[in-house]
Amino acid sequence: MRRGRLLLIAATVLAALVVTGCGRDDFENDPRPPLAAEISVELGDQRVVVSPREFGAGLVNFTIANLGDTEAALAIDGPTVAESDEVPPGGTATLRAELVSGEYRASAEGAEADPFDFEVGPERESAQDELLLP
Repeated sequence: MRRGRLLLIAATVLAALVVTGCGRDDFENDPRPPLAAEISVELGDQRVVVSPREFGAGLVNFTIANLGDTEAALAIDGPTVAESDEVPPGGTATLRAELVSGEYRASAEGAEADPFDFEVGPERESAQDELLLP
């Protein structure tokens, strides 16, 4: 009886050592992705304006204001293609897109405004040490 109890205790200790020894000790933490770039876009009767003109690749939130007299949609053409919903005159909308590096052109679909060329540079740095606000 005593020998059975000792074997049970030894088996339990051995099982605990095996379970704890199976873990990895090289947990790599992937850096947090960059924060989304906040970009303003004006759709007018004469032209389209994107501000700022240059920013880094990654997730981008375009805040669109239609300052023209006709309903229009923002169209992004380049290595990545994206288009917003129709924005009524005096209205606003948001377009969210994942842009890669390259040359782009923003135009107003449905309006006769001049397009705007802008550049997306290399991917932005990680937001690892940035305070994220709601």
